[in-house]
Amino acid sequence: MNKQTIITTLLALVAMAGQAKTYKTIKAPEAMACLNVWGELKAREVIMRDTATTVHFTMQKEKGQSFRFASDSYLMDEDGNRYPQRSCEGLKLDSWVQSPESGVTDFTMHFEPMPKKVQMFDFIEGDEKGSFRLLGIHDKKNKVKMPTLQELSKANPYSVHADWFKTDTITIRGRIEGYDAEKFGFTSMNCYYYNVFEKDGTTLIFNIAPDGTFEKKFQAYYPTCEVIAPDNSNMRFDNMSFFARPGETIDITIKPNEHEVYECYYNNGSSKEVERWLKADLDMWKLMEPISKFKGKISEVDEMEEQALQKALYIIQREAVRLHFTAQEMQLALANMQGSFIEAMANYIRNHKNDIVKIEEVDGDYNVEFLDSIEWKELEKMENYKMMQRVDYDNPLLMCNDFHFVLNRIQFAGIVTRLKYKGVAVDEKGEYVINIENEKKLLANYIPALRELMGTNKNNLTIQLCVYNEMMNHFDKWQSREALLSNMMPIYLDVLTNPYIHQKAEAFYARKMEQKEISAPLPADNPSAVLIRALCARNPGRYLMIDFWGMSCGPCRAAIQMSKELRAEIAKRDDVKLVFIAGERTTEGSDAYKKYVAEWLANEETVCVTNADFTRLQELFQFNSIPHYETITPDCHRVRDDLRINGYDNFDFELQRLKEKLK
Repeated sequence: MNKQTIITTLLALVAMAGQAKTYKTIKAPEAMACLNVWGELKAREVIMRDTATTVHFTMQKEKGQSFRFASDSYLMDEDGNRYPQRSCEGLKLDSWVQSPESGVTDFTMHFEPMPKKVQMFDFIEGDEKGSFRLLGIHDKKNKVKMPTLQELSKANPYSVHADWFKTDTITIRGRIEGYDAEKFGFTSMNCYYYNVFEKDGTTLIFNIAPDGTFEKKFQAYYPTCEVIAPDNSNMRFDNMSFFARPGETIDITIKPNEHEVYECYYNNGSSKEVERWLKADLDMWKLMEPISKFKGKISEVDEMEEQALQKALYIIQREAVRLHFTAQEMQLALANMQGSFIEAMANYIRNHKNDIVKIEEVDGDYNVEFLDSIEWKELEKMENYKMMQRVDYDNPLLMCNDFHFVLNRIQFAGIVTRLKYKGVAVDEKGEYVINIENEKKLLANYIPALRELMGTNKNNLTIQLCVYNEMMNHFDKWQSREALLSNMMPIYLDVLTNPYIHQKAEAFYARKMEQKEISAPLPADNPSAVLIRALCARNPGRYLMIDFWGMSCGPCRAAIQMSKELRAEIAKRDDVKLVFIAGERTTEGSDAYKKYVAEWLANEETVCVTNADFTRLQELFQFNSIPHYETITPDCHRVRDDLRINGYDNFDFELQRLKEKLK
């Protein structure tokens, strides 16, 4: 192109710019949600012309913090149409920028022109997961209609598979492209797996072969969404989620995307069917966090939870449009949101109770002082929990995402527990008496309390799963009193009218009744068992009570600190040895770990293993949460769960009971 042509072209562009028509200017627009920004991203002004849409932004971050904006940013309108970025002023795209002294960075982006009819739009900083998003940008003078849960659900009808509940294995098979153990920094990946039909969760370890292949098979009872990830990595890894139904083999490939972040690519099965949902930018737990952290009264929480729900629903709707969700994916997203909402509300109630009551230990007794007795009484009124009725507790899709946490929050909700024990006979210590009448009354109180909390007049899926879990928790107590077991099991089975849940309850009963052995040998070919055998060899003739704990676990440290005097007495015994095993980055442990051990576990048997080895111990003993306790016999056999020593509160009784059983 010669010089004259260039000049002519530039003059034409200038002329066109001069003729550009501005048909809308939005001063200080509002946005529905700002995602993935540690700070605040705001749109100061929007200018819509027939030649371009210009957005003036402000990024607020603490001085010195780094951020960057991608050149493949775009705007998206209500219908999912995209308007790519053309140019930017005020910062260099695709390059890290440091926040200035003021913490404020102003910049401007120009995009392809949006039609005049657009009332609300999103700014999306590229399609990489975790990228900046400013959603629902609109003129605050315009009233925004938000979607409701019912509207989104009705617009996306989906029926679960007829064999939703099914007992079979799931196999996850895959390959990491270009895998090199030294380069990647790991030789295995983990999955923390729970299912509501078992008392304890378990850890699944995916061992990686030198060629990068891996395979893991595990038992499942309903479709599940899980995450696999290494403990530590030298590479950039996204959360690697999969969705699978019992009986499926899911084949995945883990490889870097265009941003050099390793992610899952699904080759078949249910994961392939819902891959848009798996890869969507939907952190429901983060979106519900304002409810968990709310500091107001229970009468004031409605407004906060309404805002959080509307925000979450809007984000689900926008992600569904952006990624073209199927009806199944939309329903999975809505179910995930409802589960996160229940957890957040339960956390708010727990935190709020802790804020208005003060408990102090004085000479071994606990002094309780109510800082706001009026609010405490409000927390004991079921009518103040109507917000919990927003959830469809009969929806089996709830079970796909961390449902064990949701079930736990409902099963042990304080308001439900209080009503459950209403009118139950207690002894002189205030502890309820274990007899048939009391056990029947507990269940008779429990079900109506659950129904009232959920706003239903029937035993829905969640209520039956709560009752099933109550059965598992009470079973050992019943089994030690034959009359209780023969009376209570038929009553519980009558409540469990769902055929599959009923079948699982009968199978649990049969399995427990068939247990004859008090303990079982550790597997001969398991590397983690080598450590336990070494501990047995160092303490011949003794029972081992192993306390699995960690520095990041508050309840672990509380149990250790409260039991210090008792452990000093246990240490004088020659028939039992306490062993404390923790996972750290290295076997030497952090400075904080060393300091804590010196203060609270001095002269006791402490073992520090790497986090990877701790995970392998979790897989061996099938536990996911800590503190966790295991009992090992003098002949190095593992004591079954209903007879092991579970902590320090009833140590002497539980040890003596075990010895009697082993005679």
